Amino acid sequence: MKAGQWDPAQGKIVINTVPVPTPGPSEFLVKIRSASLCHSDILAIEQATKPVTLSHEGVGYIVAQHPSTEGKGFAIGDAIGFLYILGSCFECAGCMIHNLHCETGKQLLQGFTTDGFFAEYALVDYHNAAKLDESVWDMTRASPVFCAGITSFHSVDSCGLQPGQWFGVVGAGGLGQIATQYAKAMGLKVVAVDVADANLEETRKLGADAVFNSRTTPNYVEEIKKLTGGGCHAVALYTNAVQAFNAAPPLIRLGGTMMVIGIPKEPFQVSAMDLVMGMYKIKADCTSIPQRMQKAVDFTGKHRIMPNVEIRGGLEALQGMIDEMKAGKNAKRTAIVFD
Repeated sequence: MKAGQWDPAQGKIVINTVPVPTPGPSEFLVKIRSASLCHSDILAIEQATKPVTLSHEGVGYIVAQHPSTEGKGFAIGDAIGFLYILGSCFECAGCMIHNLHCETGKQLLQGFTTDGFFAEYALVDYHNAAKLDESVWDMTRASPVFCAGITSFHSVDSCGLQPGQWFGVVGAGGLGQIATQYAKAMGLKVVAVDVADANLEETRKLGADAVFNSRTTPNYVEEIKKLTGGGCHAVALYTNAVQAFNAAPPLIRLGGTMMVIGIPKEPFQVSAMDLVMGMYKIKADCTSIPQRMQKAVDFTGKHRIMPNVEIRGGLEALQGMIDEMKAGKNAKRTAIVFD
């Protein structure tokens, strides 16, 4: 099969012919329908020491099953979306926090420490899989749901807001855009902040009630406080810019929530006094574990939420997608589709 692999020796994507994998215990073989690029893939590129098939966001169809997966609710031909860790036990205390903490030490992160989904076929652990109704789900556009989408859903849902309250999106790229859709479906008001007008325009199209360019609007904090009647009830950070983290607390109303999603390379400042005095609280979330996934999948299907994604073609488009992401030129998620 063909696979889009990052080759660190050449410093570029190489489309290699590699063996189709064979499913082991708890695994399906999935024919990939679409796979997408995430900012985390840049970390995979930076850390790679040998060629690795990128992407941890994919959807596809089951084409083969290990006998151990029979009777688990899946069948050949099922359309599925899936998370991206192999080798975990999915039941120990570590796995109840995140499968990368599995006490067996056998966990593998697809697209990073083992091959991911920019390939014609891939392995999926049945614990990670969710069946998709193709009358609801567009399989050419759905792949970002199974990282960005589920993360974004948890980031909004975990804030515990009520309809009519204000949700702040700081970083209006792919994560912030789908989070905007989830927040609006939950009945929240959304204000988005970014330094790129293209990202803000996409977020506005997806339902944001107001958008602000923090670089070109010097008094954006005061404007947001006026708009929201004192600040957002929760502000989620979908960026890795440490400056955005340090600038976020003034956007949060008294007693509100800072939701950490992006991971800056540098530490960000936190006032212990502000936390002790209840000025705001800090939470964090991520794609999390399979046991939490179905709620996000059900909500996504019910509200027919799809990522704001641009389909670029096949594997030959992958290098250009990576170059654009590194240059900060992507206003939408980008994905490739397999026939």
